Amino acid sequence: MYAAITKGDTTAHCVYKPSRGERPLWDFPDGTLAFREVAAFAVSAATGWDVVPPTVLRDGPLGEGMVQLWIDTDIDVDLVELVNEDHPALRRMAVFDAVVNNADRKGGHLLPVPGGHVYGVDHGVTFNEEEKLRTLLWGWRGRRFAAEELAVLDALRTDLTGGELGETLRTLLSGPEVAATVGRVERLLATKRFPYPSADWPAVPWPPF
Repeated sequence: MYAAITKGDTTAHCVYKPSRGERPLWDFPDGTLAFREVAAFAVSAATGWDVVPPTVLRDGPLGEGMVQLWIDTDIDVDLVELVNEDHPALRRMAVFDAVVNNADRKGGHLLPVPGGHVYGVDHGVTFNEEEKLRTLLWGWRGRRFAAEELAVLDALRTDLTGGELGETLRTLLSGPEVAATVGRVERLLATKRFPYPSADWPAVPWPPF
């Protein structure tokens, strides 16, 4: 839902997704998608890349749910052209998606804003224990990570295993899901490369936009 959130004299627009409105999915536990959205924001914040708009759990008119800051996009950006560019924000997003195991990175989930930054939204189907990476952002598959990307991944591993990020995720996800996230980061650090599409899972979401 498109909504507004107010504190004192300050009002901001937001997206509100109450947990009670979530559709059951065969491969994700019921009633967990809002928590996964918040967990994705926690990982985004830990990277310092600002991939996900500010996202919190909040009680609302239809109960507890995910509340995310509304982002006004640059309507002059062609999303089809954007996903085919070697854009630094999308490259970081591809690393982020590999970490959170994003099963649904569609073109419509990209929010370009004036100035060139690109946000990503709709992270309810993330953090599955099984490998489910499904995305339009395969342009860097097999390429070596840059030094900055390796440094961020190394910092994530430390934060996940003994820092605030790990503590936060354990309040939002199951223990095995957090462990699987650590495992994905460790594999990315071991290969030092962007992952390839899986032969056992559709590589691109449908519809793609």
